[in-house]
Amino acid sequence: MTIDLNSDVGESFGNWTFGDDARIIGSVSSVNVACGFHAGDPVGIRATCAAAAAAGVTVGAHPGYRDLAGFGRRFLDVEPNELTDDVVYQIGALQALAAVAGTRVRYVKPHGALYNTIAVHEQQARAVVRAVGEVDASLPLLVLPGTVVEAEARAAGLRTVTEVFADRAYTPDGALVARREPGAVLHRESDVVAHVLRMAGDGEVVAIDGSRLRVEAESICLHGDTPGAVTMAAAVRRALEAAGIPVRAFA
Repeated sequence: MTIDLNSDVGESFGNWTFGDDARIIGSVSSVNVACGFHAGDPVGIRATCAAAAAAGVTVGAHPGYRDLAGFGRRFLDVEPNELTDDVVYQIGALQALAAVAGTRVRYVKPHGALYNTIAVHEQQARAVVRAVGEVDASLPLLVLPGTVVEAEARAAGLRTVTEVFADRAYTPDGALVARREPGAVLHRESDVVAHVLRMAGDGEVVAIDGSRLRVEAESICLHGDTPGAVTMAAAVRRALEAAGIPVRAFA
């Protein structure tokens, strides 16, 4: 058994530095690189891709809503054809920057509110799936298991990779607790490690109400903007490998 460990990177913008990409890259196997709509600029995105290439870490596209001010964490009622073109545009931009940095885009993981929306919103899910298929139907799509987008992607012939979250709490129905709710983000390293080992080793998660859910974990995400993310990522990797679960990119 192996597991992928991924993190969101490339989110700095102009003079605004966000996260510690260089150190996060040292602990993960895949990086979800911002594509400029919710965060990131060309200089920073290219540098992040180059750092990933140098470390042998897999690069994925992290497209989001066109929402720099809200960091892509607000729902936008985008017309489906427009959303498809927005996602195509973002993947294409990252493909170019990755190529000149010596690597390439190997998968797609939608960001923030878009990721959560397509879990339940059929039209937006279909729009994102269409975008990936039009750009490169061989690109896997990271998804929450049991969601609308997972079904749409499989129906379209795309490979799906199920994902769980190291630093996020779950609702009893398997969704992520909204960030505005208390306890939505896990901050203690020991809690994060225990959460990961339960999901990766036992195939279950303890929801915020104490109930237990079965989960499929092919990839584990640790958000790069979580306080202490660098040390958490290193601790999670050590714990997984100590448990006999090697960390390997899925793509």
